[in-house]
Amino acid sequence: MQKLKEVEDAKALMTEAVNWSVMRWLAEKKRVRKAADLANAALDALDRQLKECWSDELKSAYDELPPIHKKVEPLIAQSKSKHKTAIDPELSVLARNIREGDEAAWLAHLDAEDTFDRAERRLSTSMAREGSRKAIISWELHEKALVKIQNALKVGKPTP
Repeated sequence: MQKLKEVEDAKALMTEAVNWSVMRWLAEKKRVRKAADLANAALDALDRQLKECWSDELKSAYDELPPIHKKVEPLIAQSKSKHKTAIDPELSVLARNIREGDEAAWLAHLDAEDTFDRAERRLSTSMAREGSRKAIISWELHEKALVKIQNALKVGKPTP
């Protein structure tokens, strides 16, 4: 998978931000937020774009999985049909593997956001530094999940 410029720029900024003083954090927090938002939006857009290319069978296998974590909503809109078709067990395993990657990335994202929110309320540089580390980890997890999503395109025929 090719690297996304927005993510690479945000990672570089967060890596630098780990060493910032309180005053620098206060001066740069809007730039950090904008970079993080752009990185998250780029990753989410690629996620949606790749999943749209999946075969109907893989989409169904993914949609039928319950969220692993109750607070995480399904990433593809579920269709509630009374007549479910049999799903290939290999596709079910693949879909579960992808769902686990998606949810690990999403939970890491929520953790980073929460850490930044607490850091801002407390004006805590150490928490902001930790938030930077967590943001980088969440983007790396999302990139790993995207590789799984992209590799799933090789399974079955994609929808037109």
